[in-house]
Amino acid sequence: MVKLLAVCGNGMGTSMLMKLKAKGILDKHKIQNACENCSIGQAKAGISAYDIVIASTHLASQLNSNTKTKIIALKNILDVKEMEARILEILK
Repeated sequence: MVKLLAVCGNGMGTSMLMKLKAKGILDKHKIQNACENCSIGQAKAGISAYDIVIASTHLASQLNSNTKTKIIALKNILDVKEMEARILEILK
């Protein structure tokens, strides 16, 4: 099972949209998943509990990549094709 976390500044609107898009991508490819969303502050504290974290490029740079967690920095957080390509690249 892939545990994915979508992160935005406040953990409300944008991260929820990214989470829904990521869940749709994983479901489409029949990959078992658990997707959540939160704020950047919450993500910093619990990043190691996830396999993949997705965020915009300016927020991703604030996350600690010293864990097994793969961090995806998205240029366009609403571009499903970019998100899909990056997620599938990590899962290969």
